[in-house]
Amino acid sequence: MLEQVLTDFYQDLIQAFSEPKKRVFWGYLLCSLVIAICWLKWSQVRFSSVLFSKKIWWSESAKTDYLIFLINRFAFLFIAPLLVTQLAVATWLFQSMHEWIGYRPLIGEDWPAWAIMGLFTVCYFLLDDFSRFFVHKLLHEVPALWAFHKVHHSARSLTPITVFRTHPVEGVLFSLRSTLVQAISIAFFVFFFGKRADLITVLGAGIFTFLFNLTGSNLRHSHIALGYWHWLEKWLISPAQHQIHHSTKPAHFDKNYGVVLSIWDRITGTLVYSEKGQQLEFGLSRQRLPDEQNLIKIYTAPFFELGSVLLSKIRKKSKEAPNS
Repeated sequence: MLEQVLTDFYQDLIQAFSEPKKRVFWGYLLCSLVIAICWLKWSQVRFSSVLFSKKIWWSESAKTDYLIFLINRFAFLFIAPLLVTQLAVATWLFQSMHEWIGYRPLIGEDWPAWAIMGLFTVCYFLLDDFSRFFVHKLLHEVPALWAFHKVHHSARSLTPITVFRTHPVEGVLFSLRSTLVQAISIAFFVFFFGKRADLITVLGAGIFTFLFNLTGSNLRHSHIALGYWHWLEKWLISPAQHQIHHSTKPAHFDKNYGVVLSIWDRITGTLVYSEKGQQLEFGLSRQRLPDEQNLIKIYTAPFFELGSVLLSKIRKKSKEAPNS
């Protein structure tokens, strides 16, 4: 039993860096490195002092990232089997649509396969990106959820592994989000377009995911302030814009929630553009607490804070309730 668990854990770690579906696939990391070197060279910055700084890669914050990455992946070997699967949700939705509509109106039978695949790929991408934005916004604006999401924002040094610096509760929420998005997309398109509904993929990854990761997504969690032109940042979130999201400046709090597209932030008024040569401090605040990288506190404190939030709401409701 233990041997099988360790084998599964080892294989999961290997897959994290060897599968193109994963953010930290070695090919994407290599592309991000090349882009960073070119950017720093163009900016006339000595790239070796930034890219390979021990102060960043071996800081207390970074070491905590690495440990959380390992702990969470091990924990999800046991959590993942307990979560509902996309197939189960998609099947339920597909059958429910049959009951709601009463028949199956297949459309696009005379459409070329590429048109159906293209429509499915675009719709899935838009729904996936919007849902990421929406859930991320909730994690910041709902106190009970912020208690868990602040684990991610407690990082003082940003590296590509910081993307995995999440509390397991947040990991479950995003796993359920992904399951729901995939189930809705699959059920809807298979219901109306049949078996020809499929994603356009590159190396097994959706084409938009592939392009996003290929063009430096791993620089979002880094100290490389790669910004885009102003007109482009109106549409796409640059690495520098996501770094603003991690900034300790109060003016940057609750800004730039988007993952790929910045249109959602533009619509909701939470978009902030990057500035040339911006230098930011990362973390929850500029005040550094002595135990903010403590693993035990990182995993347990959110539950105490959640309890405090719920207790506060209960007390508030009891005060507002009319005397009987």
